[in-house]
Amino acid sequence: MALFDLPLDELRGYRSASPEPEDFDAFWAKTLQEARAHDLDVRFEPVETHLKTVKVYDVTFAGFGGHPVKGWLVLPASADTPRPAVVEFIGYGGGRGLPHTHLLWASAGYAHFVMDTRGQGSGWGGGGDTPDPVGGAPAYPGFMTRGVDAPENYYYRRVYTDAVRAVEAARSHPLVDDAKTAVSGGSQGGGISIAVGGLLPDLVAVAPDVPFLCDFPRSTTLTDRDPYREIGNFLKTHRGRTEQVRRTLSYFDGVHFAARGRAPALFSAALEDQTCPPSTVFAAFNAWAHGDKHIEVYDFNDHEGGGPYQEAAKLEWLASRL
Repeated sequence: MALFDLPLDELRGYRSASPEPEDFDAFWAKTLQEARAHDLDVRFEPVETHLKTVKVYDVTFAGFGGHPVKGWLVLPASADTPRPAVVEFIGYGGGRGLPHTHLLWASAGYAHFVMDTRGQGSGWGGGGDTPDPVGGAPAYPGFMTRGVDAPENYYYRRVYTDAVRAVEAARSHPLVDDAKTAVSGGSQGGGISIAVGGLLPDLVAVAPDVPFLCDFPRSTTLTDRDPYREIGNFLKTHRGRTEQVRRTLSYFDGVHFAARGRAPALFSAALEDQTCPPSTVFAAFNAWAHGDKHIEVYDFNDHEGGGPYQEAAKLEWLASRL
């Protein structure tokens, strides 16, 4: 697919028309307050991986509703003092997989915390280990319409809350420098990173790649690809519920979290990306509140984005911030 979205000069000035709920801040303050009423109950259990350059911990912590959420903590084998941390969130359908697939950040000297995404982990990669015990109203197959009848019930309320708690869990380990935490991820992981960047005021860096979950009014009508198309397919059956669904999604739109971003940010976008159209990525980037922000643009790439080139860009960028 050749370029299908706005030209680059228009992307740089594009602003989303996504309406922000009046009670957006109150909704999320209440959500996190309820989650923090549960003890974090974080457990780090050493894992034998036969890897010589890292040490790995199997992590369990209490996320939304006090539900147990899994993760990995990967540290340089030589770590004996607190290290800056990168907390990573996973793309749609994937899980935390196996420890040996998460070596980049520890190899660069960081503590690396990988959050498992509740209910996911069966679409690709090495699998996931975190169930989602919350039921919901009828939904289209996938995760995008689970609980979409109301913001309080929506699936990503649980995921975003888990992600905030994942940062808190990572910071609780004695070999993590709790004053130097960055968040990162690609696609769904990028969208989660943006949400956490808007919900936590004390991150030192946010690095979302080709982020999902942004500018819902445009993304759900511009692309035919899943996962956004799940919403259209749901509404194709549940006629007359468009405004109800749009209202729910507005509480989870990366554009509104970006407007509250208080850390330096490095985004990436791909101009042939039909899964997360570049205008939706730029909508979040242009809304990002912190003045220290940059976006890497990959002209002829689809949703794979910059791949290893973007990893190299993040390594260089984070080296001056962590």
